[in-house]
Amino acid sequence: MQGLLIAGRYRLADSIGSGGMGRVWRAHDEVLHRTVAVKELTAALYVSDSDQAVLLARTRAEARAAARINHSAVVTVHDVLEHDGRPWIVMELVEGNSLADAVKERGRVEPREAARIGLWVLRALRAAHSAGVLHRDVKPGNVLLGRDGRVLLTDFGIAQIEGDSTITRTGEVVGSVDYLAPERVRGHDPGPASDLWALGATLYTAVEGRSPFRRTSPLSTMQAVVEEDADEPRHSGALGPVIAALLCKEPERRPSAEEAEQMLAEAAEGRRPHAAQAFVPTQNSGLHAGRTSTLSASGFGAAGTAPGAPAVPGRSATGATAVAPAPQGPAPVRPRRRRRLRTLALVVAVAAVLGGGAAVAFQEFAAGTEQNAGSGGGAGPATSSPSASGSTAPDSEGTVPDSWRLYRDPLGFSLSLPKGWKRTVYQNQGALKQVDYSPDGGLHFVRIAIDSSPDFADALAHQKDLEQQLQRLVDYQRVAMKENLYRDRKGSLWEYTWYALKKDPPHVAGARHAIEETYYSRAGTEYAIYMSTPAGDWAKTSKQFKWVLQSWQQPNEG
Repeated sequence: MQGLLIAGRYRLADSIGSGGMGRVWRAHDEVLHRTVAVKELTAALYVSDSDQAVLLARTRAEARAAARINHSAVVTVHDVLEHDGRPWIVMELVEGNSLADAVKERGRVEPREAARIGLWVLRALRAAHSAGVLHRDVKPGNVLLGRDGRVLLTDFGIAQIEGDSTITRTGEVVGSVDYLAPERVRGHDPGPASDLWALGATLYTAVEGRSPFRRTSPLSTMQAVVEEDADEPRHSGALGPVIAALLCKEPERRPSAEEAEQMLAEAAEGRRPHAAQAFVPTQNSGLHAGRTSTLSASGFGAAGTAPGAPAVPGRSATGATAVAPAPQGPAPVRPRRRRRLRTLALVVAVAAVLGGGAAVAFQEFAAGTEQNAGSGGGAGPATSSPSASGSTAPDSEGTVPDSWRLYRDPLGFSLSLPKGWKRTVYQNQGALKQVDYSPDGGLHFVRIAIDSSPDFADALAHQKDLEQQLQRLVDYQRVAMKENLYRDRKGSLWEYTWYALKKDPPHVAGARHAIEETYYSRAGTEYAIYMSTPAGDWAKTSKQFKWVLQSWQQPNEG
């Protein structure tokens, strides 16, 4: 394509970069006689006509978003046009490379230089936010380093413009997985604080040479963003407390753009920004009579605990702690523990990333990978029955059918189900464990969730938090959510419906119906007993759920 004339004006010279969505060319503007960069959307070659229309809309949105921002640290967009049925963007040419290239070539960037780069990116973001534009894809590859020393932010292709109707599909999460803020992974709408989180992750990558949350797959990476703490950066210098403040899990606890700009300016001068400590709270181990601090020099926890990431109640932080005697001081405060979300909260957003639409179907009906049928306490043979009940209907709704079988689970609980239901382990991570029982690979199933160190103080509050993340589902409707008593313990019953799409596991489209009983034991363990089914089977399943609750026996907690 070298030498090709686009729109009778821009002649392509050589390719200077490429990515998953397109290729960037150096080109000559034969009208104004200047060198420009032209972005070719190569993805349009491999999509349907309807998706080409979406790409064109996104391209125009990128140009419109950039045009609203007047700042020297934002790459200028000169033109957007169509050629060969595809969209092209004509931009200011920046001679240099990206921050991602610099990290790849050098291994890492010196902290003061990284702070200088971050300062200019932040100024670009402030200008964008003031214009009502969220970038939503801040990452090292979108930070350009000019040979003249300039730093510019580019690629507003997935920017969200305040007041515009979205051109992404309902429930779709866009952006690079490594740099998605926790609230975005959880399915909430982004805000300016989400761009600041991405800046923090970008600066971490710059000084350490690796992404703070990169794991072996997009799913595990997103799970790490929400649930895990970034390892303490070893090469961050004075920039460490700023990164720690920007990577606070809760968006409301991150510094504002103005506060972050001041911190970065100090770090760029090699001075440690004292204001950053306000965003990195001291934590107590709860095991000493005096006050304890787990903050290391960089502002991260001594065990690599990022500020704002809760720690397990009653457990001390690993690593050295400085103990200051305070015999008359207040009682020690329990540390905030790491957050472990029930899968309901996390994978709703994961499914949106993978394709949008009825995201909960991915979570609800993925039957798990670890097969344990017939092991341990008699989970039953690995066979399927043709229906959810697998038995003849009982004479009374109040009695568990005689034909049902008592399943004694390896986790210590027991419950009655029809014969032939197969057990799978859905999640086994620390204090949070989830197992499924299903006769048909997840079309109908029961899920048991056990969390010995729950995030919430009561069942209703937890269910309300989970419900916030289901609002993007197709036709989500709450049927009921109310406090109740279950086994003489305060609990909450939640029932809801939605419409699942065929592309989501178990790949059967249609209306779904689910119900969940959550309660807390005397030992403080949270138990959730959940059942999901096609809506057409709800009359039968609602009876089965009552029998499951009647037969349920929690593990012996000593």
